Amino acid sequence: MPISRVLSGVPGLDPLIDGGFPAPSVILVCGPAGSGKSTFALQFLMNGARHGEKGLYITTLSERAEWMFRFMSAFEFFDPKYFENGTVSYVDIGDELADMDETKILRILRKKIAEETPQRIVIDPINVVNTYVKNYRQFLFDLVTMLKYWNAVTVITGEVKGNEEYPEDVAYASDGIIRLIMRNEGDIIKRYVRVLKMRGTMHSMSTHPLEITQQGIAVLKARF
Repeated sequence: MPISRVLSGVPGLDPLIDGGFPAPSVILVCGPAGSGKSTFALQFLMNGARHGEKGLYITTLSERAEWMFRFMSAFEFFDPKYFENGTVSYVDIGDELADMDETKILRILRKKIAEETPQRIVIDPINVVNTYVKNYRQFLFDLVTMLKYWNAVTVITGEVKGNEEYPEDVAYASDGIIRLIMRNEGDIIKRYVRVLKMRGTMHSMSTHPLEITQQGIAVLKARF
């Protein structure tokens, strides 16, 4: 039986992953600070909203929606009307994390998802939760299992530090891993993307140039 696919909304990416993300699935988008993880995630949600798909954006950073709207409004793909009309819902759990254990966090997330019944979900970023749970790996396994139960495609963002290729605890539970790369080349910082993992998918093994412009994130054709 063919695997159902969901378009990523990132130009140039879907041809590298057999036409889109497997559905349902949990995809880790990781990279260093400033590599475009949140932009990627919101571009994914906006693409779904334009096709009538409900989305849920969950932030762990105690960031007011107005702040996110202000920064994202610079991109042409971003349209606040989808938040205003309820197609995409914004949920901030950052202020609640300090008072919750892993069971309560999962309960809150399950409740939000049940209320919205989204087809696309974003959790941005996941690393913050590690501070508040005793068994982070078990929490991630339970979270991914829960997310797949709802038959949605979820993008989880995770920050990498130092020479780390990806956050291992998150990666082991994910169906796909997309690595956003920033390299100093002379006086210029250049961006690249690599698909490290995508279950059920004959995906590209190459490193591809990436650009972030006013239109958003796009994967370029050149590769090496």
